[in-house]
Amino acid sequence: MKTTISILVSLTVLAGCLSAQNWPQAGGPNGNFIVEDATAPSSWSVVQNENIAWKTTLPELGQSSVTIWEDKLFFTINKPVQKNTTLAKDVVAYCCSAIDGSTLWQREIPGIYPLKIASSWGDSSGLPAVTNGKQVAFFNASGAIESFDMEGNRIWRREALSAYRGSPFMIDNALIYVQMNWAPDEKGGYPHPKEELPVSKWTQVQAVDFETGKPIWSTICGGNIGTQPLPLKLGNGRDAFLVGRGGGHEPPEQPLGVSLVDARDGSEIWKLPIEGYECRQTKPIYKGHALIIVDEEHWWVDIDSGKVSKKGSLSENVSVRMRDRDNWVTKTMDIETNSRSEHTDQSNLLVGNYHYFRSYIHNYLGRVNTDTGKVEYLQLPVSMLRKPNKKDRFIWNESDLKSKPEKTFNVGTKTSYWTFKTNTMVNSRGFKLLGDARSQGNGWGHFAAPIPTVVGENLYVPIMNGMTYVIDWNAKTLDEDAIISINDLGPLGEAWTRSNITYSSGKLFAQTISELICIQE
Repeated sequence: MKTTISILVSLTVLAGCLSAQNWPQAGGPNGNFIVEDATAPSSWSVVQNENIAWKTTLPELGQSSVTIWEDKLFFTINKPVQKNTTLAKDVVAYCCSAIDGSTLWQREIPGIYPLKIASSWGDSSGLPAVTNGKQVAFFNASGAIESFDMEGNRIWRREALSAYRGSPFMIDNALIYVQMNWAPDEKGGYPHPKEELPVSKWTQVQAVDFETGKPIWSTICGGNIGTQPLPLKLGNGRDAFLVGRGGGHEPPEQPLGVSLVDARDGSEIWKLPIEGYECRQTKPIYKGHALIIVDEEHWWVDIDSGKVSKKGSLSENVSVRMRDRDNWVTKTMDIETNSRSEHTDQSNLLVGNYHYFRSYIHNYLGRVNTDTGKVEYLQLPVSMLRKPNKKDRFIWNESDLKSKPEKTFNVGTKTSYWTFKTNTMVNSRGFKLLGDARSQGNGWGHFAAPIPTVVGENLYVPIMNGMTYVIDWNAKTLDEDAIISINDLGPLGEAWTRSNITYSSGKLFAQTISELICIQE
């Protein structure tokens, strides 16, 4: 019997999304990255040409996931470069056919401030488009938002900096996104100033009218460049979202912590200060509680009062299913931690009564049973060497490495450089794009990971080197039997991606450094 997914989300996001199986924004039809009553491919391989409906070569790298309305796909790439580069500021908005990937129209969206291209935290092309079936809004994180009708006619342009790894969404006619109010530095990054800034310079959540682009409201409480608000429906029917403040580089938005915000006017309903908080995660609601990961703890926060109801450890006396050479073993143990351990960098998702997340310093997929508090971890391989007509090879542990690789991109954890082959960061036209050395890593460690998606019983977890794990999210035990498949988006080293997996009408869509890919059984 299929389990009903219990999660509170706004059902007023976009009319008509569910019946048409559209994916109209970053988080899909419900804004929560979940499509419940659907089926999609559970295994595929670009390398083996298995369950690949079509591929389209792209002239340049793009980081956005694919937005879908009926037979149209929307996404952005960086404007094609003419030499090796580390910075970029202009993007190209695409509308392609979902049938065969052919280009229907494309429009250049000039930016203002250069950003690191192919950064492991996001770049100018990082934000997904949002559409209501009549208009589509594209983001250039280098300083612009532009809206077009479905035939590509420009309707409005708003010059504004948006957080380059965000998940914009709609509630009624309000387009809601995270807005930066101070510019990047000359190196294309956002190191926070080591000084107090006025509220006018804080990162804030911004709402604009979808039809005109004119501002509706902005939050006074402030946010953070890495915060990932989701549209939520409270028990009293009010549309809201949770916004976080906190992260590295001493962010100016104070106090660090979480706020519940009214989506009607951007006003703060309550504030929960959390000392030293890392905000880069989704904050879902389950049975009247916001679920928040704070360092190595899982917090249940009463959604009405903002008070912490209970806390559970994510590192003490937990179950870990791991590889020991060629065997699987289960250990109940205290896992190694450090000061950044389990803040997950955007890779968490609530589905059913399980709160899934990726460990920061271990190659473990974790989950919390939100009813019982039980914590489970499952070790996953970090690198896969797949060749036609040969058995797949995996790296599970450092001992699987035949030689020690260069550590030039190792920041945060050693697991990031466990790989058969580093990402070359070369686009389809042979130019090297390397604004961030960490992008050469495998997809575990210190960077912003894509939020997983769920279609039916499948949890899709992509990583930066193009591997995508498909997990039975409702498995009774989180062990090797919960791994449905491990898939590729291209040859190792050539399939770099920062895209979420998106879904429509039985098909999955992904974008890599060189291709747009449609997956279909």
